[in-house]
Amino acid sequence: MFLDQVIITVESGSGGNGAVAWRREKYEPFGGPAGGDGGRGGSVYLEACKNLQTLIDFQYQTRFFAEKGENGRTKNQHGKAGESITIRVPVGTLIRDTDTQQALVDLMEDGQRVLVAQGGRGGRGNSRFVTSRRQAPYFAEPGEPGIRRRLELELKLIADVGLVGLPNAGKSTLISVISAARPKIADYPFTTLSPNLGVVRKPSGDGLVVADIPGLIEGASQGVGLGHDFLRHVERTRMLLHLVELDPVDGSDPAENYRLINAELAGYSQQLAQKPQQVVLTKADTIPDSLLTELVEHFEAETGQSAWVIASVTRQGIDALLHRLMERVESLPPPAKSLIVPQEDTRATDNDDSAFTVTLREPGWFNIRSGKVSRWVAVTDFANRESIQRLMVVLKGMGVVAELQRQGVRPGDTVQIGKAVFDYEPDDMYHPDDLQAEDLSAEDWEELPEDTLPEPPLLEDEAESVVLAGSAVAQVTQSHEAQETEADSADYRHD
Repeated sequence: MFLDQVIITVESGSGGNGAVAWRREKYEPFGGPAGGDGGRGGSVYLEACKNLQTLIDFQYQTRFFAEKGENGRTKNQHGKAGESITIRVPVGTLIRDTDTQQALVDLMEDGQRVLVAQGGRGGRGNSRFVTSRRQAPYFAEPGEPGIRRRLELELKLIADVGLVGLPNAGKSTLISVISAARPKIADYPFTTLSPNLGVVRKPSGDGLVVADIPGLIEGASQGVGLGHDFLRHVERTRMLLHLVELDPVDGSDPAENYRLINAELAGYSQQLAQKPQQVVLTKADTIPDSLLTELVEHFEAETGQSAWVIASVTRQGIDALLHRLMERVESLPPPAKSLIVPQEDTRATDNDDSAFTVTLREPGWFNIRSGKVSRWVAVTDFANRESIQRLMVVLKGMGVVAELQRQGVRPGDTVQIGKAVFDYEPDDMYHPDDLQAEDLSAEDWEELPEDTLPEPPLLEDEAESVVLAGSAVAQVTQSHEAQETEADSADYRHD
C-alpha cells in the first residue's frame, strides 16, 4: 500500500526534577545539602532513509514519545538522561508544522537528520543553590517540560523520469516492460491508484529511476480525480515522458488530450510545466500500418511536437526509446535539492512554558494555570520558609503577582495553583527586604525583575567596618567561651 501524506504527533521527554537531600554519613554531623540534578529528557529526530519508499509505517503508529529524564537523587547523584528517538522517513519527505503551516525541512539526502523536539533540561538539586549565607537550601528546581508537536509528513518521490498522461494511456504497461516493477494492469481507466517506481538498468550498471504516476484528467490540478494527489511526485523528476494513446477508445483527439495534460501541469505548477518532455504515442500495435502514419503526422502537425511511436506489448520502439531517454537524462541537470527555503525552527528548542492564565473561579477565588508554576508548586515544601520564598521569587518574576493585583485580588482571597490552595496575604509575598544579595546564586539573579532586586553588596569601606565589628564580636565570644570552659573544669575538679 502506498501512503504519501500523514500527520504524526511527537513529544520530547521532560527533564527530571532536582532533589532536596542531605549528607548523612558517619562522622559527618554537618554533611550539608547533597541533592543531585535531574537528567535531561530525550529528544525527537527525523532522519531520511533511502530504503523506505512510502509512509505506510505511519498508518498504524502516529504518536512518538521520547523518554523522560530521571529525577535527581541523594549523594549529589544526577538523574539519568532520557533516551532520544529517531523516526526514519523516506528520502524526499517534506516536514511541516501543522499549527503554523511552516515548512521546516525537506529531507533530500540519505542520512539527513533534523531535530524537531528537544528534550527538557533537568532541574538543579538543592546543592546547586548554596551561597555564603544560605548554607542549607530546602528547595530544588523542577525539570523543563518536553515539547509536543503535530507534524505533517509529505512524501515527494525522487525519480529521473516521470510518466504522465490520461488514464489508460499505457503508462503501467510501459514501466512493467522496461523495469522489474509489476503494477496492476487492466483495460479500464484508473487501474493505477498509487505511484510505482521502476529502475531501468543502464549498460554501465547504473540505474534510471522511472515513476509511474496515476492518470490525470481534466481538472486534476483543482482536485478532480485521483491524479491531483500525486502531481507532487513529478516535481522532482528531471524530465517527463508524456504518453498519449494514438487511437483512444472514447474517440477523443490525441492532440487535444496532449494539450489537456499540459494545461493541468501548468495549473498545478509553472515549474512543472516547464520541465523537459518527450512525447510518446502508445499502442501502435492496435492500429493498421496504413492508418498509423496518418495518425502520427496529424498529431505532430497539430501539436508541433515530434513523437516516438511504441507498442509496449510487442516491444516495438522500446529499445530506441530507452537509449534516447538515457542520453537525454545524462545531459539534464539534476533536480533541485529542495523547492522550499528552510527557516529556523525555534519551536524545536523552545521548552519555555512560562505562559500563565489567571481566572476568577468565583468571587474571592483565583485560579492560576501554568505549566511552569505548577511544577514549582509540586516541588515546594510549604512547611519551609526558604522554599516558599523561592516560589514567591518565581511568581513575582513571572508577573503572576502583578496579574493577581491587576484583577483585584484582596488579602484573604483564595489562590489555587494546581492542587495547592492558599490564602493571599501580601505580607507573605516576596519583598526585596526579605532577600539579601548574598542569598542569590547567579541563576537566581536572572529570574528577578529589575524593580525587586535586593540591595547591592557593601562597598569596601563599609565591608571593612563590618569585618572589624565581626572580629570584635568574635573576640568577645571567644573570651566568654573560655570563661565557661574554665568554670566547667573547676566544677569537674571539685566533684
